Amino acid sequence: MLVLAKAMLAMMIGFILAILCGLIIIPLMKKVGAKQVLSWSLLQHKKKEGTPTMGSFIFIIPTVLTILILLLMNRLEWSNNLLTILFVFIGYAILGFIDDFLIIKRHNNNGLSEMKKLVGQLLIALGFFYIFLKSGHQTELYIHTLNFRLEMYWFYGVFLLFILVASSNAVNLTDGLDGLAGGLSLIAFLALGLIAWNSTWVVGYTEIAVFCFILVGALLGYLFYNTYPAKIMMGDSGSLCLGGTMATIAILTNHEITFIIIAGVFIIETLSVIIQRLSLMITGRRVFLMAPLHHHFEKLGWKERDIVKMFWVVGIILSMAGVLFAVWI
Repeated sequence: MLVLAKAMLAMMIGFILAILCGLIIIPLMKKVGAKQVLSWSLLQHKKKEGTPTMGSFIFIIPTVLTILILLLMNRLEWSNNLLTILFVFIGYAILGFIDDFLIIKRHNNNGLSEMKKLVGQLLIALGFFYIFLKSGHQTELYIHTLNFRLEMYWFYGVFLLFILVASSNAVNLTDGLDGLAGGLSLIAFLALGLIAWNSTWVVGYTEIAVFCFILVGALLGYLFYNTYPAKIMMGDSGSLCLGGTMATIAILTNHEITFIIIAGVFIIETLSVIIQRLSLMITGRRVFLMAPLHHHFEKLGWKERDIVKMFWVVGIILSMAGVLFAVWI
């Protein structure tokens, strides 16, 4: 019961603070002119142009603030794993903020170039790997459920960098419809929180789980403003930090393989973009009417709310399967 009480309290605090932040941040973004700028390929979303952006502050600020307050009150114990999570969470948020700021400043969809953004992601991932090794983690792939260990040596570093960068980009690509990325992230972090609480062999596993549940509550508060029709958009500051943090928690709890299941919808969205680009390069033909996949369904005439609900349902099913594999089996 104590575990459930802590989880509920963490989510409640995150939710309440996010609702309060939204009441401040949305008018503030309107006042400073932080508005959504759409590319030519999203003309069907023309009515959304001008919607305030950088809504990620609605869940980033409450999450960081709550963690700091709980640490100062000695309700949480400081650990290198918690430091790693906060480093990635804040680091990717800052990188995304720079991209969002440039888009708003230039009044077009040209923020950081793909190369600059990739370099920034890699630098943060390298910082993560440095803290990871200094914290005494091993360079082996450990699938706890199957009691499988594989020593990967230096290649494990490459493997971790790939997971972090791929995950942050995957959430970024999925952030295209009202409530889509936020809802799927909420579902994923709820699953990761349950998994972290069962990862008793991990140093600071309780703090990792509490972080997840605080963020779940904050994302729920964010969705209050972001579901269709959205009053504010997430921006890259949110999508990059959510994706990178998901991967970080999966790595720290030795559930990299489980993460593939939980993040299934994000992976499918990313694969749709890769398949589309390769098909255009090789055959000159499109596989999908438009990529990422959620836009393909829009082109088929599906309503935005129906697409989001369908993706959420798939995300819930995959997350339940991931928890089943990681905790029960």
